[in-house]
Amino acid sequence: MEYTKFGNTGLMVSRLCLGCMTYGKPTERWQWALDETQSRPFFEKAIESGINFFDTADVYTGGESEKVTGKLLWQLSSRDAIVLATKVFNPMGPGPNDKGLSRKHIMSAIDASLKRLGTDYVDLYQIHRWDYNTPIEETMEALHDVVKAGKARYIGASSMYAWQFAQAQFVAAQNGWTSFVSMQPHYNLLYREEEREMIPFCIDQKLAIIPWSPLARGLLTGKRSKERTETLRARTDAFGKSLYGRDDDFEIIQLVDQLAAQKGFPAAQIALAWMLSKPAITAPIIGASKPGHLEDAVAALSVKLTLEEIARLEEPYLPHPVLGHS
Repeated sequence: MEYTKFGNTGLMVSRLCLGCMTYGKPTERWQWALDETQSRPFFEKAIESGINFFDTADVYTGGESEKVTGKLLWQLSSRDAIVLATKVFNPMGPGPNDKGLSRKHIMSAIDASLKRLGTDYVDLYQIHRWDYNTPIEETMEALHDVVKAGKARYIGASSMYAWQFAQAQFVAAQNGWTSFVSMQPHYNLLYREEEREMIPFCIDQKLAIIPWSPLARGLLTGKRSKERTETLRARTDAFGKSLYGRDDDFEIIQLVDQLAAQKGFPAAQIALAWMLSKPAITAPIIGASKPGHLEDAVAALSVKLTLEEIARLEEPYLPHPVLGHS
C-alpha cells in the first residue's frame, strides 16, 4: 500500500479509501446493502491490504453503516491506526431540524454519529452537500466548535460549486475558524466537470481531493453495458441512473474495456489507474461488495498508463450538466 499526505495537513492516508455506504443493513432505499456478517470480510481485506482510510456518512443505510463500520474497525484494528471520516447534512428523521447544516443539527448529528461509530472522535467530519437554507457563517462556526470540542480532527466538504467552497474557506479565514482540508467531489472518466473549477481550486489551496464514485457506479468495471444492468444495485439505484447513461458515456466505457483487454488487466484497474495518474488526487473512495473488488483496487496502484493511453481514454469526453450536487 502507498500512503500520502492529506492535502496540506500532516495526516497520512492510504492512496485508497474504502467507502462504507455498502455496509450496514438492507432497507427499501439500500436494498443491496450488506449486513455485518457479510461486510466483515471486506474490512478484513482492507486492513490486511494496508488501507487505513475509511469513509461513511450518517445517512448511509439509515445510520447502520456507521454502526457496522465502527464495530468492525475497532474489532480488527486500533483507533489510532484508522483514519475515519463521516458526513452530515441529509435527513436523519422526520423533523424540520433533522437535516441540513444548522448549528442545531450539526451539534446533534456529530454526537449521534460518534455514538453509532463507537468512538470519541472522527478524523474527518464532512458536510455532505451545501445547505442553501443556513448561513455559511453559522455552519463554519459550528464545525469549528466541533473541532475545538475534540469531536473531529479535521473538517472537509463534498460536492458543491467551487464558488461555494471558496466562500466557506473565506468565511473561516476571516473569523479565525477551522477551515476545510479536503473536497470529496464527483469525479471519474465519465464525469470530469470538476476539472474546470473545483480541482484547480483545490490544487491552488493544497487541499486533499478524495473523489466519490471513481468507477461510475460500476459502469467502469467491465461488467456493465448499456444493455446489461442486471445487478440489484443497478436496478434500484435511482440516483446512479440520474448520473450516467449518455451514449458518449458508453463510448468511453468501451475504450476502457478495449485498453483493459490490450494490457491484460481488468477494466476496473484501468479506470482506477487513470484516476491515480492524476497528481491532484489524494485517494479515490472505492466501493467493494463482491470478492475481487478490493483486490482490483489495490492492484490498480501498480498499473501505469502511458500519456498516449490516458489521452485515448479522455478524448471522447463531452461536457456534462452539473451532476451530483444534490
